[in-house]
This record gives sequence, C-alpha cells and structure tokens, in this order.
Amino acid sequence: MEQTAYLILENGQIFKGQRFGADGDITGEIVFTTSMIGYLETLTDPSYYGQMVVQTFPLIGNYGVIPSDFESDSSHVKAYIVREWCQEPSNFRSEGNLDAFLKSQNVIGIYNIDTRALTRILREYGVMNARITSSAEDIQASPENLKKYKVDNAVSSVSRDKPYELENSAGKYKIVLWDFGAKANIRRELEKRECQVIVAPAGATASEIIAMKPDGVVLSNGPGDPKENPEIIKEISKLCEAKIPMFSVSLGHLLLALSQGAQTVRLKYGHHGGNQPVKQISTGRLYVTSQNHNYAVDGNTLPKNAAISFVNANDGTPEGIEYSDMPAFSVQFHPEAAAGPLDTCFMFDKFIDMIKEGR
Repeated sequence: MEQTAYLILENGQIFKGQRFGADGDITGEIVFTTSMIGYLETLTDPSYYGQMVVQTFPLIGNYGVIPSDFESDSSHVKAYIVREWCQEPSNFRSEGNLDAFLKSQNVIGIYNIDTRALTRILREYGVMNARITSSAEDIQASPENLKKYKVDNAVSSVSRDKPYELENSAGKYKIVLWDFGAKANIRRELEKRECQVIVAPAGATASEIIAMKPDGVVLSNGPGDPKENPEIIKEISKLCEAKIPMFSVSLGHLLLALSQGAQTVRLKYGHHGGNQPVKQISTGRLYVTSQNHNYAVDGNTLPKNAAISFVNANDGTPEGIEYSDMPAFSVQFHPEAAAGPLDTCFMFDKFIDMIKEGR
C-alpha cells in the first residue's frame, strides 16, 4: 500500500507524494541535479552529504543498482526525490532495484512529485532547506524550524580516518589523494595513468603528506561550505610552499583558492548535473562537464599568482585556475567524468605531464 508523504519547503510550499526507500521523517538542504543518467553515481557521491537530491529527469531506477558504478561505499544523501521510479529495472549488470538500495542505505525517498515545478521553485528562490514528513501537524510547524537546519562537519563526516594505500595500487608515479570526500573515479583515472595512489584523510597535515614523498598531490571533491575548513586551508597553504605538483578538483579547487587568499561565494542554486558548459580561456573551446557544488571562487579576489583558465558559460564563474608561482592548477568541474561526459579527462594527463616536467 502506498504511503503518503509531504515535502515541505522552507518558503512554506508543500508537495504531496508517495514514499519509497527507507521510512521516517528527515530535514535537509534541497538541491536539484540535471543529469539524465548516473543516478547511482549521484546517490553515492560524498559531495551530496547533508542534501536532499531532486532528479530533474522524470524516470529513475530503470537500469537498477550496479555496485561497480558506485563513487563511494555508501550513500550520503539525506533524501531522494523523483517523479517516477522504475520498480522493474532491466540491465544485464543490475544487482538489485533502487527501492531496496535506498532501504539498505537508510535513505528516505519520495516519488510522484512534480519535479519540474519543484526545480523551477529552486531556480527562482535558490537552494533552501526542506523536510519530508507524514505528519499533518509537522506541516504546520515546519517552515520556521526549517530555516535553522545547517549542514555541519561535512568534510570530516565523509573522509577517511587514517591514510591507506589502495590495494594493488602500483605505478610510475606516487600520488597522494587528499580525501575531502573523494569520488572513486578520481582514483580510477589516476590508476589508468600508472599512478600508485595513497589516500590521506582530510585531517592530514602538510608535513605528513610531504613525508610520504609523493610525486604529486590531488585535492579531492567534497561537500559543504569550503570556508568551514580553516585548518585544512592552513595546511594546504603550507603544502603549496613545498612546490609539489598539485591538481585540485571541485571542493579542492575552492580550498586551494582560499589558501592563496581568494574568497568564495555561495551560488543561488549551485551547479549540479552532467551538462554544465565551460569555456577554456586559452582556446575559446566549450566543454560539457559534470559538476556538483553550491559555491564558487570570486574571480575578483584572486591573487596575482592566479589566472582563470576556464569559466562557466552560463554564469561566468571561474571553473579553472592556474598558479604561476607553483606547479598547481585546479578545476571546479569533475574531469573524472562520472556521472557525465568524457570531455575533460585530459586534465589528468596535464597533471601527469606536470609531474614529468618536475622530475
């Protein structure tokens, strides 16, 4: 029997739907993603920690659950909101269905929601808090209480506790992947390029990373407001002084910029999805990218040693930065591709070339 649930937005608007996945009531920050495929990567992306995710594509779950496509060991979303979920998936790789997966991850789902109308609201009003509940009393009490919710301890909640070397990881280049909520595909792309990958936790110090004697360091993606990580920012600044080749992705891009004195700003509704266009400044070429973030670097605050290499073709925000006084560059988008196209995987090749030049 279908169970009715209500999605209550911070601005007081209410959507009625049906439950799937785990039972219970939940509060979180609500965002939408425009990816047409890759729902498994979205559900297991640590960058969505603390957030309720709305899929704009109307049918979700049609190819089932494929663990080898996961970006982490578990789901980090607060809740999952869709128009329709497929109860009978069809794919030769499938090992289960979406409803069972959400139950196993204790993720609350709600469907039969008008996700088109919901997305238009989020575009107009911006990212806001929301609550999923079955209680009629909760509907009356929630809007004011919702404003108090805040995503806290995001990076520490998704990072590893201690350093570890990936099994069977060996290669020409020793890379430290600084884990702020790293997607698995970053590691896969490094290993494709003959890299031995050692994962360092978010709480690692610059001296600990330097002691590992890496050929290069990758600052990973991750969730939350980058400014809420002052200790990490301080350690990144120290690491920059060592002049070790560095490549930073998404949250790492923001943290590196903050470590150099730039500022970040919160976007109205963020960039979430696999169809974000970015323009390369040096060539004028457009690339279609996968992105997942609510914050951007304020291009007007960049220091003299930083130059913008990519910009978002929709809103002009910086999507890439290169640094002239150290072997370091960063991108706001996800060049590791999942979920999304393969357009920008060459950024990993650029990182390897930087390491070769420094040897």
